[in-house]
Amino acid sequence: MPPDLRDPTRSDEWLRRARSNLALARAHGALPDVLLEDLCSDAQQSAEKAIKAVLVHHQIEFPKTHVLAQLLDLLAKHGVQSPEGVREATRLSDYAVASRYVGMTEDVSEADYAKAIELATRVLDWAESVIASS
Repeated sequence: MPPDLRDPTRSDEWLRRARSNLALARAHGALPDVLLEDLCSDAQQSAEKAIKAVLVHHQIEFPKTHVLAQLLDLLAKHGVQSPEGVREATRLSDYAVASRYVGMTEDVSEADYAKAIELATRVLDWAESVIASS
């Protein structure tokens, strides 16, 4: 019987979901009517799910939160350090909720969007390497 890919205890499923969110976030040119705020929200979701994949891989329970700093701090508490470039992605947390609602944030610029993609990619690459090396 094939593995249940919806199993939240599988780090590979969290990574699969993170890759999906990043692919959506990168779809800017192909989706002209999609707001940059929504694409940045997908970038945040990618980073969040990638970090949660590392937590699952190390069998660390985590709270239901979108706050990336909280998740990275939990990893550090259990001896899993993240590089500064990954910690920089904590700024993506602003895209988790506020950017999805009208009037809660300023418009996202092309530069903000590009940075969100860069940060989410960095987190996903890190998560994949952490999981592959242990």
